[in-house]
Amino acid sequence: MLITVRTPIVTDMKQLSLKIHGDVQGVNFRWFIKEEAQKLALVGWVRNTSLGIVEVCAEGEEEGLKELREYCMVGPRLAMVERVEEEWKEIEKRSLVEFKIVH
Repeated sequence: MLITVRTPIVTDMKQLSLKIHGDVQGVNFRWFIKEEAQKLALVGWVRNTSLGIVEVCAEGEEEGLKELREYCMVGPRLAMVERVEEEWKEIEKRSLVEFKIVH
């Protein structure tokens, strides 16, 4: 008799919140981040704030989130990133289903 034991797949799911400061609005930053997040199989959102900051909330595996953070530190060609604030959280599962630009 063959007994199959299924081991649950454990993934390193996290949530990363970023606040990107500098000349980051009006330079396609949100579209840039959305495209990179989708390539990395991340879900979440990106938005401009009235204070001139770009905010990002992304969920997924830690390695993909670290790559997204690196993209945010540089930004698209016309951006001038001064600093990036980050906050990490452990999550059990994704709370979102896609990556989108919110207004």
